[in-house]
Amino acid sequence: MQGIQIFFNNLSSVLWGWPMIILLLGTHIFLTIRLKFPQRKLFKGIALSVKSDGDSKGDVSQFGALATALAATIGTGNIIGVATAVSLGGPGAVLWCWLSGVFGIATKYSEGLLAVKYRVTTSDGTMLGGPMYALERGLGMKWLAVLFCVFTIIAALGIGCSVQSNSIATMLKETFNVSQYVSGCIMAVLVALVIFFGIKGIARVCGFLVPFMAFFYVVGCIAILIMNAPFLGRALTLIVKSAFSVQAIGGGMAGGGLMIAMRYGIARGLFSNESGMGSAPIVAAAARTRNPVRQALVSSTGTFWDTVVVCALTGLVLVTSIIRYPDINYTDGALLTKMAFSKISFFGPLILTVGLITFAFSTILGWCYYAEKAIEYLGGKKIIVYYRILWIVGVFLGSVANLSMMWDLADTMNALMAIPNLISLLLLTKVLVKETNKYLWGNKLDAFDLDMVS
Repeated sequence: MQGIQIFFNNLSSVLWGWPMIILLLGTHIFLTIRLKFPQRKLFKGIALSVKSDGDSKGDVSQFGALATALAATIGTGNIIGVATAVSLGGPGAVLWCWLSGVFGIATKYSEGLLAVKYRVTTSDGTMLGGPMYALERGLGMKWLAVLFCVFTIIAALGIGCSVQSNSIATMLKETFNVSQYVSGCIMAVLVALVIFFGIKGIARVCGFLVPFMAFFYVVGCIAILIMNAPFLGRALTLIVKSAFSVQAIGGGMAGGGLMIAMRYGIARGLFSNESGMGSAPIVAAAARTRNPVRQALVSSTGTFWDTVVVCALTGLVLVTSIIRYPDINYTDGALLTKMAFSKISFFGPLILTVGLITFAFSTILGWCYYAEKAIEYLGGKKIIVYYRILWIVGVFLGSVANLSMMWDLADTMNALMAIPNLISLLLLTKVLVKETNKYLWGNKLDAFDLDMVS
């Protein structure tokens, strides 16, 4: 097991070197410029996300698709993932995580656009889409589409299932002394009750759970930041300085300067908002929308809520707490999170516990859908029911297992998923520009696209 952990640690380090950082952040910036800063229409996307588009084809509403995508993205990455970035990359990782979100809005927009543009309708009327369909139908690269699906299935069982259930079980054990076997059984039953209803059941649960959990967590973080207000200025200064410093900075705090801060900040940013990874467009393709750009705008708001808001607040809570309480241990991400929130008696642990449980549980639901669609693309629709059983077992096993190497495995699988997806985005840029100019900058968001693949 130690050898496997070392292998994934080394592989993750290779994948997340300068080439991957340049490819991911470079794609974010390139698409932002080529598409004329679609971030400018962010508030339009937010308005569309709560507006019904009932006359259009699709399996779920635009809000249902967004809620399911947010359910999968707002998870442990927003809490423990940010803390891990801070503990390994220093406080500067918070800024790089945030910047990956700001520019990643354009990438998430592009993914959503291609997902709807190249989606297909099955014989039973179900909508299917995502990077695998863009790769096959838009570029003729079926082999790369197959690889993307394989990476998605592997990643889902790790970062989408076992890591999430382990986070919940560990939190309940440490906070309320609940046996991990008990919490694992309860989670497995609850997950089973939801996923056997398919995308509509997942969307309904996520549509209720996501707004509640996000509002509760954001309000809680703001309350903690008010308590830490005297240290907010110093925290912001430290974050900016350490983000661009060529050497470690922070009075003994972990971090190795610019490269390390960028690596962990961008890697955890991808784990958190999934912009560029290709997972969220799988559910975006199921949305009822009249044209690809309309849903693309709605999809792009997911990155805003996830990283620009939630991750930024988490990072500020952590760094202000480190400055305020020098005795906090910064070397372990999970421990850093727990200690930072526990400094606010009762209120802090409550925010952390409820936030982590709801975030992680909803992530389990969203990633199960992603994996099922990848399996269906590979021709395995008949075995989905068996995969759901495996998923439920994975929820339980993840609750009771030692998953010390899972974060390295998560970073590895994230990178392997991102590469084929980023290739499709870059090679289909002309399509993205054409559709964006026609519907977004041509003020035709309400127009129906009669040429969408059916």
